[in-house]
Amino acid sequence: MAKEIERKYLVISDEYKIMAKKSRHIVQAYLSTARDATVRVRIIDERAYITVKGRTEGCCRDEWEYEIPAEDARQMIAGCHLDNAIDKTRYYVDFDGRTWEVDEFAGKLAGLTVAEIELTSTDDTFALPSFIGKEVTDDPRYFNSVLSTLSYPF
Repeated sequence: MAKEIERKYLVISDEYKIMAKKSRHIVQAYLSTARDATVRVRIIDERAYITVKGRTEGCCRDEWEYEIPAEDARQMIAGCHLDNAIDKTRYYVDFDGRTWEVDEFAGKLAGLTVAEIELTSTDDTFALPSFIGKEVTDDPRYFNSVLSTLSYPF
């Protein structure tokens, strides 16, 4: 089991695109969005994963992730009739010795862009790139499991 510690922010400019070292296409859907545990299936380019995340407490939660066959992931999304799929492009931006993950959403969430930084402890300090806006770590509307049920703007 891993402990996920991350902070999430709204993005206020597209400067991250020129700063990005790479990007990946992601499609993900939720098999369960229960309050105490979410189960997500995700396809990143041609690799797939199933992830179980525990209850969020501040910026922390337990996480278990396993690689699965991409075809199995596609069948889970289609076969379970998951209408909550999220389509996004993730940009990886190195800034001040850390990697920021910037998610630019498509489809029903088009226009929304958020950035996350993973930390090793809740006490970690870090510099904010110029494209970072308001922090939304504690706003449940910006949890991907909740975003999967919404349209933007909300």
